[in-house]
Amino acid sequence: MIGNDLLKGIMPFVATVEAGSFSAAAERLNLTSSAISKSIAKLEQRLGSQLFERTTRSLRLTDAGEAYYQTCQRVVNELSEAETVLAAQRSHAVGRLRVAVPMTFGRTHVMPLINAFCHDNPDLRINMTFADRFVDLFEENIDIAVRIGGPADYPASLGMRYLGNEQLVFCAAPDYLQRYGTPQHLDELEQHRAIAYERVDGTNTPWRFIAADGRIASRTINHAMAMGDSEAQLSAVSAGLGIAQMATWLIRDAEQAGRVKIILPQLILDGLPLYLVWPRKKQLLPKVDALLHALQHLSIR
Repeated sequence: MIGNDLLKGIMPFVATVEAGSFSAAAERLNLTSSAISKSIAKLEQRLGSQLFERTTRSLRLTDAGEAYYQTCQRVVNELSEAETVLAAQRSHAVGRLRVAVPMTFGRTHVMPLINAFCHDNPDLRINMTFADRFVDLFEENIDIAVRIGGPADYPASLGMRYLGNEQLVFCAAPDYLQRYGTPQHLDELEQHRAIAYERVDGTNTPWRFIAADGRIASRTINHAMAMGDSEAQLSAVSAGLGIAQMATWLIRDAEQAGRVKIILPQLILDGLPLYLVWPRKKQLLPKVDALLHALQHLSIR
Protein backbone atom coordinates (compact mmCIF):
# COMPACT_ATOMS: atom_id res chain seq x y z
CA MET A 1 0.00 0.00 0.00
CA ILE A 2 1.27 3.48 -0.86
CA GLY A 3 1.78 5.64 2.23
CA ASN A 4 0.71 9.27 2.30
CA ASP A 5 4.31 10.43 2.87
CA LEU A 6 5.41 8.78 -0.38
CA LEU A 7 3.19 11.11 -2.37
CA LYS A 8 3.89 14.27 -0.40
CA GLY A 9 6.13 16.74 -2.17
CA ILE A 10 5.84 15.18 -5.63
CA MET A 11 3.64 17.90 -7.14
CA PRO A 12 5.69 20.81 -5.72
CA PHE A 13 8.85 19.05 -6.96
CA VAL A 14 7.49 18.42 -10.46
CA ALA A 15 6.08 21.95 -10.68
CA THR A 16 9.46 23.41 -9.65
CA VAL A 17 11.31 21.41 -12.29
CA GLU A 18 8.87 22.38 -15.02
CA ALA A 19 8.49 26.04 -13.95
CA GLY A 20 12.20 26.57 -13.31
CA SER A 21 11.96 28.25 -9.89
CA PHE A 22 10.27 28.09 -6.50
CA SER A 23 8.35 31.31 -7.16
CA ALA A 24 7.03 30.16 -10.54
CA ALA A 25 6.03 26.79 -9.05
CA ALA A 26 4.31 28.59 -6.15
CA GLU A 27 2.29 30.68 -8.60
CA ARG A 28 1.29 27.55 -10.57
CA LEU A 29 0.14 25.68 -7.45
CA ASN A 30 -1.30 28.74 -5.69
CA LEU A 31 1.15 28.38 -2.78
CA THR A 32 3.89 30.55 -1.31
CA SER A 33 7.53 30.25 -2.36
CA SER A 34 8.37 29.37 1.23
CA ALA A 35 5.87 26.49 1.20
CA ILE A 36 7.39 25.11 -2.01
CA SER A 37 10.92 25.37 -0.63
CA LYS A 38 10.00 23.66 2.64
CA SER A 39 8.13 20.88 0.81
CA ILE A 40 11.13 20.08 -1.38
CA ALA A 41 13.52 20.23 1.59
CA LYS A 42 11.35 17.67 3.42
CA LEU A 43 11.28 15.53 0.29
CA GLU A 44 15.08 15.59 0.02
CA GLN A 45 15.38 14.74 3.71
CA ARG A 46 13.03 11.79 3.33
CA LEU A 47 14.81 10.53 0.21
CA GLY A 48 18.28 11.13 1.63
CA SER A 49 19.34 12.74 -1.66
CA GLN A 50 19.85 16.27 -2.92
CA LEU A 51 17.51 16.91 -5.84
CA PHE A 52 18.56 20.45 -6.80
CA GLU A 53 21.81 22.37 -7.07
CA ARG A 54 20.85 25.80 -5.76
CA THR A 55 22.56 29.09 -6.56
CA THR A 56 21.35 32.63 -6.08
CA ARG A 57 20.39 32.83 -9.76
CA SER A 58 19.56 29.30 -10.87
CA LEU A 59 18.12 25.97 -9.87
CA ARG A 60 19.44 22.82 -11.55
CA LEU A 61 18.57 19.17 -11.10
CA THR A 62 21.22 16.86 -9.75
CA ASP A 63 21.65 13.44 -11.38
CA ALA A 64 19.54 11.95 -8.59
CA GLY A 65 16.97 14.72 -9.08
CA GLU A 66 16.81 14.04 -12.83
CA ALA A 67 16.19 10.33 -12.28
CA TYR A 68 13.57 11.04 -9.63
CA TYR A 69 11.84 13.58 -11.88
CA GLN A 70 11.52 11.06 -14.72
CA THR A 71 9.80 8.64 -12.33
CA CYS A 72 7.56 11.33 -10.85
CA GLN A 73 6.58 12.58 -14.28
CA ARG A 74 5.53 9.07 -15.32
CA VAL A 75 3.45 8.65 -12.14
CA VAL A 76 1.75 12.03 -12.60
CA ASN A 77 0.96 11.24 -16.24
CA GLU A 78 -0.54 7.88 -15.30
CA LEU A 79 -2.66 9.48 -12.60
CA SER A 80 -3.85 12.08 -15.09
CA GLU A 81 -4.74 9.38 -17.61
CA ALA A 82 -6.63 7.44 -14.90
CA GLU A 83 -8.66 10.53 -14.02
CA THR A 84 -9.44 11.05 -17.70
CA VAL A 85 -10.72 7.47 -18.00
CA LEU A 86 -12.85 7.83 -14.87
CA ALA A 87 -14.27 11.09 -16.14
CA ALA A 88 -15.13 9.38 -19.43
CA GLN A 89 -16.86 6.56 -17.55
CA ARG A 90 -19.01 9.12 -15.81
CA SER A 91 -20.15 10.53 -19.14
CA HIS A 92 -20.52 7.39 -21.28
CA ALA A 93 -20.41 3.62 -21.00
CA VAL A 94 -16.98 2.00 -21.37
CA GLY A 95 -15.41 -1.24 -20.17
CA ARG A 96 -16.60 -4.83 -19.94
CA LEU A 97 -20.13 -5.97 -19.09
CA ARG A 98 -21.06 -9.53 -18.13
CA VAL A 99 -24.70 -10.41 -18.77
CA ALA A 100 -26.59 -13.64 -17.99
CA VAL A 101 -29.83 -14.48 -19.81
CA PRO A 102 -32.16 -17.50 -20.23
CA MET A 103 -31.25 -19.50 -23.32
CA THR A 104 -34.28 -19.19 -25.61
CA PHE A 105 -35.61 -15.87 -24.32
CA GLY A 106 -32.06 -14.51 -24.42
CA ARG A 107 -31.54 -15.44 -28.07
CA THR A 108 -34.95 -14.32 -29.32
CA HIS A 109 -35.74 -11.27 -27.18
CA VAL A 110 -32.66 -10.00 -25.34
CA MET A 111 -30.08 -10.19 -28.14
CA PRO A 112 -31.84 -7.70 -30.47
CA LEU A 113 -31.67 -5.10 -27.67
CA ILE A 114 -28.05 -6.04 -26.87
CA ASN A 115 -27.08 -5.69 -30.53
CA ALA A 116 -28.62 -2.22 -30.76
CA PHE A 117 -27.01 -1.26 -27.44
CA CYS A 118 -23.56 -2.31 -28.67
CA HIS A 119 -23.98 -0.25 -31.85
CA ASP A 120 -24.67 2.80 -29.68
CA ASN A 121 -21.85 2.04 -27.21
CA PRO A 122 -18.83 0.84 -29.24
CA ASP A 123 -16.43 1.22 -26.28
CA LEU A 124 -18.21 -1.56 -24.36
CA ARG A 125 -17.15 -5.20 -24.41
CA ILE A 126 -20.01 -7.63 -23.73
CA ASN A 127 -19.73 -11.17 -22.34
CA MET A 128 -23.02 -13.09 -22.63
CA THR A 129 -23.91 -16.21 -20.62
CA PHE A 130 -26.88 -18.23 -21.92
CA ALA A 131 -28.23 -20.62 -19.27
CA ASP A 132 -31.59 -21.73 -17.91
CA ARG A 133 -29.99 -22.64 -14.57
CA PHE A 134 -29.87 -20.27 -11.61
CA VAL A 135 -26.85 -17.99 -12.08
CA ASP A 136 -25.22 -16.59 -8.92
CA LEU A 137 -24.33 -13.01 -9.85
CA PHE A 138 -21.62 -12.67 -7.21
CA GLU A 139 -19.88 -16.01 -7.70
CA GLU A 140 -19.87 -15.64 -11.49
CA ASN A 141 -19.14 -11.89 -11.52
CA ILE A 142 -22.30 -11.03 -13.48
CA ASP A 143 -23.23 -7.36 -13.87
CA ILE A 144 -26.83 -7.84 -15.01
CA ALA A 145 -29.06 -10.90 -15.27
CA VAL A 146 -32.38 -11.37 -17.02
CA ARG A 147 -34.45 -13.90 -15.09
CA ILE A 148 -37.75 -15.59 -15.83
CA GLY A 149 -39.17 -16.63 -12.48
CA GLY A 150 -37.28 -16.49 -9.22
CA PRO A 151 -37.98 -15.48 -5.64
CA ALA A 152 -40.61 -12.91 -4.81
CA ASP A 153 -38.15 -11.10 -2.54
CA TYR A 154 -34.54 -10.50 -3.46
CA PRO A 155 -31.80 -9.79 -0.87
CA ALA A 156 -30.82 -6.18 -0.20
CA SER A 157 -27.50 -6.76 -2.00
CA LEU A 158 -29.37 -7.15 -5.31
CA GLY A 159 -31.28 -4.58 -7.29
CA MET A 160 -34.40 -5.86 -9.05
CA ARG A 161 -36.74 -4.47 -11.70
CA TYR A 162 -40.00 -6.27 -12.51
CA LEU A 163 -40.90 -6.20 -16.22
CA GLY A 164 -44.19 -8.11 -16.23
CA ASN A 165 -45.48 -11.67 -16.39
CA GLU A 166 -45.49 -14.01 -19.34
CA GLN A 167 -48.87 -15.29 -20.55
CA LEU A 168 -49.54 -19.00 -20.95
CA VAL A 169 -51.77 -20.16 -23.78
CA PHE A 170 -52.84 -23.45 -25.31
CA CYS A 171 -51.79 -23.77 -28.92
CA ALA A 172 -51.72 -26.18 -31.84
CA ALA A 173 -50.96 -26.20 -35.55
CA PRO A 174 -53.89 -25.41 -37.89
CA ASP A 175 -53.54 -28.77 -39.68
CA TYR A 176 -53.68 -30.64 -36.34
CA LEU A 177 -56.90 -28.82 -35.45
CA GLN A 178 -58.30 -29.60 -38.89
CA ARG A 179 -57.58 -33.30 -38.44
CA TYR A 180 -58.61 -33.71 -34.80
CA GLY A 181 -60.94 -30.79 -34.14
CA THR A 182 -60.58 -27.74 -31.90
CA PRO A 183 -61.28 -28.36 -28.20
CA GLN A 184 -63.73 -25.91 -26.64
CA HIS A 185 -63.30 -26.83 -22.97
CA LEU A 186 -60.49 -27.96 -20.68
CA ASP A 187 -61.92 -31.47 -20.30
CA GLU A 188 -61.77 -31.97 -24.06
CA LEU A 189 -57.97 -31.60 -23.97
CA GLU A 190 -57.70 -35.10 -22.48
CA GLN A 191 -58.89 -36.48 -25.81
CA HIS A 192 -55.98 -34.87 -27.66
CA ARG A 193 -52.28 -35.53 -28.04
CA ALA A 194 -50.33 -33.46 -25.52
CA ILE A 195 -46.80 -32.19 -26.00
CA ALA A 196 -45.38 -31.56 -22.54
CA TYR A 197 -42.33 -29.68 -21.30
CA GLU A 198 -39.96 -31.94 -19.36
CA ARG A 199 -38.10 -30.40 -16.44
CA VAL A 200 -34.44 -31.06 -15.62
CA ASP A 201 -35.50 -33.51 -12.87
CA GLY A 202 -37.41 -35.61 -15.41
CA THR A 203 -40.91 -34.57 -14.36
CA ASN A 204 -43.34 -32.87 -16.73
CA THR A 205 -44.79 -29.40 -16.24
CA PRO A 206 -48.54 -29.80 -15.63
CA TRP A 207 -51.09 -27.73 -17.45
CA ARG A 208 -52.23 -24.75 -15.41
CA PHE A 209 -55.61 -23.06 -15.54
CA ILE A 210 -58.04 -20.94 -13.57
CA ALA A 211 -60.47 -23.14 -11.62
CA ALA A 212 -64.15 -22.39 -11.07
CA ASP A 213 -63.38 -20.81 -7.69
CA GLY A 214 -60.92 -18.38 -9.33
CA ARG A 215 -57.79 -20.05 -8.02
CA ILE A 216 -54.90 -21.30 -10.15
CA ALA A 217 -55.06 -25.08 -10.49
CA SER A 218 -52.95 -27.61 -12.35
CA ARG A 219 -53.59 -30.90 -14.06
CA THR A 220 -51.16 -33.69 -14.83
CA ILE A 221 -51.33 -34.71 -18.48
CA ASN A 222 -50.77 -37.97 -20.29
CA HIS A 223 -48.42 -36.73 -22.95
CA ALA A 224 -47.71 -38.10 -26.36
CA MET A 225 -44.35 -36.32 -26.39
CA ALA A 226 -42.20 -34.60 -23.76
CA MET A 227 -39.45 -32.13 -24.63
CA GLY A 228 -36.70 -30.79 -22.39
CA ASP A 229 -36.27 -27.78 -24.66
CA SER A 230 -38.95 -25.18 -25.34
CA GLU A 231 -37.85 -24.56 -28.93
CA ALA A 232 -38.08 -28.30 -29.63
CA GLN A 233 -41.52 -28.30 -28.04
CA LEU A 234 -42.60 -25.47 -30.35
CA SER A 235 -41.16 -27.35 -33.33
CA ALA A 236 -43.29 -30.40 -32.50
CA VAL A 237 -46.40 -28.26 -32.11
CA SER A 238 -45.72 -26.48 -35.42
CA ALA A 239 -45.32 -29.88 -37.08
CA GLY A 240 -48.90 -30.75 -36.10
CA LEU A 241 -47.98 -33.40 -33.53
CA GLY A 242 -50.19 -32.18 -30.70
CA ILE A 243 -51.31 -29.43 -28.31
CA ALA A 244 -49.11 -27.63 -25.79
CA GLN A 245 -49.41 -24.91 -23.19
CA MET A 246 -46.69 -22.37 -23.90
CA ALA A 247 -45.70 -18.78 -23.25
CA THR A 248 -46.84 -16.17 -25.76
CA TRP A 249 -43.32 -14.74 -26.11
CA LEU A 250 -42.14 -18.12 -27.36
CA ILE A 251 -44.87 -18.77 -29.95
CA ARG A 252 -45.38 -15.17 -31.15
CA ASP A 253 -43.43 -15.47 -34.41
CA ALA A 254 -44.90 -18.89 -35.20
CA GLU A 255 -48.41 -17.58 -34.54
CA GLN A 256 -47.87 -14.52 -36.74
CA ALA A 257 -46.56 -16.78 -39.50
CA GLY A 258 -49.66 -19.00 -39.18
CA ARG A 259 -47.75 -22.10 -38.06
CA VAL A 260 -49.58 -22.30 -34.71
CA LYS A 261 -52.90 -21.04 -33.45
CA ILE A 262 -53.99 -20.08 -29.93
CA ILE A 263 -56.99 -22.09 -28.72
CA LEU A 264 -59.16 -21.94 -25.59
CA PRO A 265 -58.64 -18.17 -25.07
CA GLN A 266 -60.74 -18.33 -21.90
CA LEU A 267 -57.93 -20.33 -20.29
CA ILE A 268 -55.15 -17.76 -20.87
CA LEU A 269 -53.40 -16.96 -17.59
CA ASP A 270 -50.26 -15.31 -16.28
CA GLY A 271 -47.13 -17.42 -16.01
CA LEU A 272 -43.69 -16.62 -14.64
CA PRO A 273 -42.48 -13.05 -13.98
CA LEU A 274 -39.62 -11.39 -15.83
CA TYR A 275 -36.94 -9.53 -13.84
CA LEU A 276 -33.78 -7.55 -14.38
CA VAL A 277 -31.40 -8.31 -11.50
CA TRP A 278 -28.01 -6.77 -10.70
CA PRO A 279 -25.59 -6.33 -7.77
CA ARG A 280 -26.79 -3.11 -6.18
CA LYS A 281 -23.25 -1.79 -5.66
CA LYS A 282 -22.73 -1.76 -9.45
CA GLN A 283 -25.77 0.32 -10.33
CA LEU A 284 -23.87 3.62 -10.18
CA LEU A 285 -21.48 2.43 -12.90
CA PRO A 286 -22.52 4.21 -16.12
CA LYS A 287 -22.16 1.01 -18.18
CA VAL A 288 -24.53 -0.90 -15.89
CA ASP A 289 -27.00 1.96 -15.65
CA ALA A 290 -27.00 2.38 -19.44
CA LEU A 291 -27.72 -1.30 -20.11
CA LEU A 292 -30.44 -1.39 -17.44
CA HIS A 293 -32.08 1.53 -19.24
CA ALA A 294 -31.84 -0.28 -22.59
CA LEU A 295 -33.24 -3.55 -21.22
CA GLN A 296 -36.18 -1.95 -19.44
CA HIS A 297 -38.02 -2.17 -22.76
CA LEU A 298 -37.95 -5.98 -22.70
CA SER A 299 -41.41 -7.50 -23.04
CA ILE A 300 -42.44 -11.03 -22.12
CA ARG A 301 -45.97 -10.82 -23.55
